[in-house]
Amino acid sequence: MTPRPSPAALRRLLRPKTIAVVGGREAEIVAEQCDRLGYDGTIWPVNRKRDGIAGRACFGRLEDLPGPPDAAFVAIPAEPTIEAVELLAAMGAGGAVCFASGFREVGGEGVERQERLVAAAGPMPMMGPNCHGFVNYLDGAALWPDQHGGARTERGVALITQSGNMAINLSMQQRALPLAHLVTLGNQAMIGIPECIEALAGDERITAIGLHIEGLGDLAAFERAAATARARDIPLVALKTGRSIKGAEIALSHTASLAGPDGLYDALFERLGVARVHTIPELLETLKLLSVCGPLPGARICSMSCSGGEASLMADLAEGRAVAFPPMAADHRERVAATLNRLVSVSNPLDYHTFIWGREEQLTATFTAMMSGGYDLSMVVLDFPRRDRCDDTDWWSTVNAVAGAAQASGGRAAVLASMPECLPEDVGAYLAERGVAPMQGMAETLTAIEAAAQIGRVLADGDPPALLRPGPPAHGGARLYDEWESKRMLAAHGLTVPDGALVTTAAEAVAAAEALGHPVAVKAVSAEMAHKTEHGAVALNLVDADAVDAAAARMLPISGRVLVERMVTDGIAELIVGVDRDVQFGPYLVVGFGGVLVELIDDSHTLLLPTDRGRVLAALQSLKTAPMLTGYRGLPPADLDAALDAILAVAAFTAEHADTVLELDVNPLIVRAQGKGAVAADALIRLAEPE
Repeated sequence: MTPRPSPAALRRLLRPKTIAVVGGREAEIVAEQCDRLGYDGTIWPVNRKRDGIAGRACFGRLEDLPGPPDAAFVAIPAEPTIEAVELLAAMGAGGAVCFASGFREVGGEGVERQERLVAAAGPMPMMGPNCHGFVNYLDGAALWPDQHGGARTERGVALITQSGNMAINLSMQQRALPLAHLVTLGNQAMIGIPECIEALAGDERITAIGLHIEGLGDLAAFERAAATARARDIPLVALKTGRSIKGAEIALSHTASLAGPDGLYDALFERLGVARVHTIPELLETLKLLSVCGPLPGARICSMSCSGGEASLMADLAEGRAVAFPPMAADHRERVAATLNRLVSVSNPLDYHTFIWGREEQLTATFTAMMSGGYDLSMVVLDFPRRDRCDDTDWWSTVNAVAGAAQASGGRAAVLASMPECLPEDVGAYLAERGVAPMQGMAETLTAIEAAAQIGRVLADGDPPALLRPGPPAHGGARLYDEWESKRMLAAHGLTVPDGALVTTAAEAVAAAEALGHPVAVKAVSAEMAHKTEHGAVALNLVDADAVDAAAARMLPISGRVLVERMVTDGIAELIVGVDRDVQFGPYLVVGFGGVLVELIDDSHTLLLPTDRGRVLAALQSLKTAPMLTGYRGLPPADLDAALDAILAVAAFTAEHADTVLELDVNPLIVRAQGKGAVAADALIRLAEPE
């Protein structure tokens, strides 16, 4: 097993007082980049062929150094890199960044070479190989053999990525987002994202951490790292690329297709309070908002602008998002109106017109009055003019008014430029210093608000329970249980199923229907038939003996047994409750809109296990079809408590059979009117069993 360095050991590498640079051109660039950032530690160049590097005399060998360096940048070919790392570990160095390629990323002998590199490092932290290194902008240490766009700062966000080129690009941002650390991981032979999070979360100068994730190899380590960040009030934002890999083919359930290839990462991030974004601008804007304002307690927002067009655009862009422009109370509207011309119509979003443009005192009064509404974030839309052609004096009046109003009201505030180029970097830095988030791009800002509010909700809920971590299925074989068996197994865990009887003749079916009372459903029962509708093996709403007799006679040749059940005729909504298994995540739960159109409607939410009532309720409320449960278009409210009980019964069964459950499908779960319960109309289970 690859050794993982402790956070304290990794911090020595990331915050070095002495740096050894081993190699030629790249080693020289590292020394120059440290000088450019004003690094005040000691740099020791190591090169047998050169007398000096970056104005410093070279040591011929690592053994000649005055002492063990806290950090070493090793920029020599692959095989000599292994020798150098072994020497550094033996002399007690704090850690190494391995620049060379030719390891696991090339396959073949590179895999074995990387294993030897890890063995050579032993317990010493080793970053890479095939790695660009890191820049510590807080302390000026740049183990970085290339250009970068950052500058020294006293506090800011950390960015962690596997890609060196992406890191370079991120460092070039001009969005007034102070970078505290820029870390690349390369092959992650020893140090991965979780280890970096835990080490960086110990630095109180870091305000948020952004992650570019291609995949996570150790979910337990990431779970621990996220918990450390939460405990230290450092929000995490993830830009996840690529697709998760499913370990098993879809056999009986719709669950895997509903979860989607990346749905499990969505569920993981949601559970752990990690905000997920999908573009680089969203990543930067979300980090900026979190860095200045922190997580938001909610997503109740207001917007102010001197243009009706901007106010309308903000309202339009909020449609369909998890943000709200709440209507203003009468007394609040009056307070705002008192600061404005009587021709202004006061609403949220607010078009305050140009009557007070350029008048800082009056702008401050209006903004303060608007911010007194108790919003989670108050925004002023403001696009600066081009400085090479225009005068921006009056815009500064608005900037100062926003900052003054935020201070007076005690609320969280942002200045929002609709176009990134319309908020100069120095203006953004000035706003951030005064506690106002300098946001760029309307859509990106609304995404950032959603993300900050999501983190706030998770923090308010407290730490989630530890994830189920079963190993691979306990047996190599598998058994598919038929509907009758599956329902009996789930009923033992509290799931309500219809009254019914399993019969083997048409006469028995007729008798069972008479005992149950019409209407009834008649279904063929076979573990070989996962989806009965496609086989004509289900008949519903049978209202007399003749219909039951005909249906049973038609189905008995198919399966030899039929199930006769009392029909549930007063359903309000149909849900699917499914369980599937992933090679990395283990068993997981999917809840969504159910019935025969389940995949066509494609409305579901994925939950990792174990879960609880609050999380299941939030999942149901997130569905597009959630209004069906609360009285849609005159329908009575559905029995939401019974639906939650049913879903939690499935979750309990799964937890008890975590080592063997492969798939489970309850579809539909018929939810009746409030107080009348929820009934599983169909169910199938597949468990791992000995071959």
